[in-house]
Amino acid sequence: MTSLMIQPVEIVDTLPDDEPLLFTVTDGMPLDRLDKLLAQLIPEHSRSRLQAWIEAGHVQVNGKVAKIRQSLREDDLITVFEQPAPEDLAFLPEPVEFEVLAESSDWIVVNKPVGLVTHPGAGNWSGTLLNGLLFRYPELSHVARAGIVHRLDKDTSGLLVVARSEIAQTHLVRQLQARTMGRRYLALAHGRMLSAGTVDKPIGRDPKVPVRMNVDKPSAPKAAVTHYELARTGEYYESNVSQIICRLETGRTHQIRVHLSSLGHPLLGDTLYGGRILGEAQRQMLHAYELAFDDPIAGHLVQITAPIPADMSVVLDAVKWRP
Repeated sequence: MTSLMIQPVEIVDTLPDDEPLLFTVTDGMPLDRLDKLLAQLIPEHSRSRLQAWIEAGHVQVNGKVAKIRQSLREDDLITVFEQPAPEDLAFLPEPVEFEVLAESSDWIVVNKPVGLVTHPGAGNWSGTLLNGLLFRYPELSHVARAGIVHRLDKDTSGLLVVARSEIAQTHLVRQLQARTMGRRYLALAHGRMLSAGTVDKPIGRDPKVPVRMNVDKPSAPKAAVTHYELARTGEYYESNVSQIICRLETGRTHQIRVHLSSLGHPLLGDTLYGGRILGEAQRQMLHAYELAFDDPIAGHLVQITAPIPADMSVVLDAVKWRP
């Protein structure tokens, strides 16, 4: 079988600063698919990523935009404009809208809006709160995770504290670990709940549905404790609903959503955990309305509340509350 020989072409000085990779194909190469050849030429990039570059027009053959299954000939010139991976762009400043309710030289308290992802991750490598923090507070580039101490789900609104220095971040993280940071949530759940209670059930990944968390035979479970108090009950779109206040001891992924669902009272709008979309409840009805922590440097108690977001207020006003 004839061996494949690929000889790089010298890059000339007239190319732009972001210089492409140039290759000349020689001596008996297979002529079936461009993406297969590029996978051999640039093994540090996955084949799926190379295919995406081709589809987006970042690969040329003889100066023309290439196709994934394009056949090649000896002496063809392949030009590859390398593109950054999504994760490479994750920690770049971007003008993202969010509200700051309070700040000091050591911390920032953000009122995160519904729909904003807290931290870059798979499927959301840009446009996150972290990107917005780096844009508004450039000094946060020197703090791990741009100072983010804890997270809220994309469709959960409310309060987050952000550290402006490594010292402040360490202190705030220790408060979370010691369970001394106060975090209260306003929630609307299906059904008529008991007046008060505590859910103490370890949470881990659902072994059958990776995007879900679970308390029934979870994968790698971690301790999770949620306290709740019933504020009132009512009726919304002919369904019983309960307004409750939840207080977290721990901060596991989807904790309140999973714990309430395990009681048979999922959140309105939380279809991932058995809730239903009713009327204006188009997302999980959960709002982090109160945050309390000790100032990392001054030591005094900081306590802040956030107004209820508009969509949740509409639902609360429409419920027929029982006396």
